[in-house]
Amino acid sequence: MHTILASIPSPQISFISLGPVKIHFYALCILAGMILAVWISDRRLVARGGKSGLALDIALWTVPIAVVGARAFHVVTHSADYFYPGADLTAVFRVWEGGIAIYGGLIGGALGAWIATNRYGLKFWAYADAVAPGILLAQALGRWGNYFNQELFGKPTTVPWALEIDPAHRPAGYEQYATFQPTFLYESLWLLGMVLVLVWADKRFRMGHGRVFALYVLLYCVGRFWIESLRIDDAHHILGLRLNDWTSILVGLGALA
Repeated sequence: MHTILASIPSPQISFISLGPVKIHFYALCILAGMILAVWISDRRLVARGGKSGLALDIALWTVPIAVVGARAFHVVTHSADYFYPGADLTAVFRVWEGGIAIYGGLIGGALGAWIATNRYGLKFWAYADAVAPGILLAQALGRWGNYFNQELFGKPTTVPWALEIDPAHRPAGYEQYATFQPTFLYESLWLLGMVLVLVWADKRFRMGHGRVFALYVLLYCVGRFWIESLRIDDAHHILGLRLNDWTSILVGLGALA
C-alpha cells in the first residue's frame, strides 16, 4: 500500500510574455495589493471626514518611495547576492524578480506619507491609522509573488500543505528535499487575520493618534519573528538571530511603547 502525501505544487512559470514585454506575476501581485490598499484607505479616510480621492493623491507620493525603501533594505541586507566579482549590477534594480523588504517599505512609505500629509494638510498619524488595514491587505497579496518566484520558503517538511519546490530553486544543502514550509502562505493568512483584528479594535476601543498603526506594526513583528524562524534563505545573523528577527524585536518594542 502506497502512501500519497498531499502538497502544494509551485507554478511552472513566473511571467507571461506579450511580444518583447515580460509581465511578472510578482509585479502583478504587488500592483493588485497597491490598488486594493488605496481603495480601502480611501473609504476609511472618507469615513473620517476626508475627501474622496485623497488616498490616491497621497499614494502617488508614498508608493514610489516605499518601493525604493523596500528594495534598498533588501539589497543592503542581502548584499552578497548583488555585489561580488563579475556580478551584474543591474540586478539591483530588477525588483520584479523578487526581493523587497517590508521594513524598508515601511520606512520609505512613512517618509512619503509624511511629505504628502503635510502637503495636503492632514495629520500624519490620523492618516496612518486609516491606511493600516489597507497596507496589510497589500502585503497579503504581495506575498503571493514569492509563491510564483519559488522563493523565501521555509524548512523542509512533509506536512500535507507542504510547498513543492523545483530543484533549480532549492538552496545549497537542501537539494535532496522536495517539499518545504510555505511561509508565504503563513504570512499571508497572518496578515489577513490582522486586518480583522485592526478593524475590530479600531471600532471597539475607538483607537486613534497612531495607535491603530502601532498595533499593526506590533502584530506584524510578532508574526514575522515566528516566520523568520522557519526560513532557510541566506541572511545576516547577529548573536544567533537573523537580522529581521532583531528588527522585529526592536520595531515591535517601539510599537508597543
